[in-house]
Amino acid sequence: MTFIVAEIGVNWDGKKDLARQMIQKSKELGCNAVKFQAFDEKNLGKHPEKDRLLDTAINEDNIEFIDNASRDVGIEWFCTPMYADAVDLLEPFVKRYKIREFDARLLLDNKKSLLLDKIFNSNKEIIASSEAIPSKLKQYDDSKLKWLYCMPKYPCSLEDLNFFNMKNFDGYSNHCPNIIAPTAATILGSKIIEVHITSDKSLNFVDNNVSFDYNELKIMINYIRDCEKIMKN
Repeated sequence: MTFIVAEIGVNWDGKKDLARQMIQKSKELGCNAVKFQAFDEKNLGKHPEKDRLLDTAINEDNIEFIDNASRDVGIEWFCTPMYADAVDLLEPFVKRYKIREFDARLLLDNKKSLLLDKIFNSNKEIIASSEAIPSKLKQYDDSKLKWLYCMPKYPCSLEDLNFFNMKNFDGYSNHCPNIIAPTAATILGSKIIEVHITSDKSLNFVDNNVSFDYNELKIMINYIRDCEKIMKN
């Protein structure tokens, strides 16, 4: 069965009630996991929404809340660490890590970093996003690494996507506002589907332009499960 990840990311806006709601809805609608992000000021640089975004990063003040909220509804949560110390913070709580497309380029260029060292030394499953076709790594043991095809454009269109490459990937990370994209990826063999979600498209959450609302998420999941039934038969 396709492993469906709801990327809550920064769209909980640092509001714990909203985070709990998004975790609950993700479970109710049939997602297998929810995902957050762990970053610091250096990662954000001069981003115009810097202060707001920092409120959404997984940190020492909110990690137990996120963990408890996920446990309460019975859904796995994991995270994209963007700096090395974040791995130490996350290690007791998650059973897999996500590597963003930016850091995945280092892997494909056979470069090392302290962040990647810590992630691979955890011996946990790793999911990495990449537009480029992945190859065998020289610097790290990639036996527990899963690759997601990802177009690093926010948002991207169907025309931007090259699904002919899907056979080279384990799954698909979505930045396209069209539900057809993750559905097509499933038909083409994706075993992991990651999509950004939002509670309300009318609000100005930072990642809303690449996110599905609850209704769209429900439709997408129904499409994916129907595709699985067809392919099984």
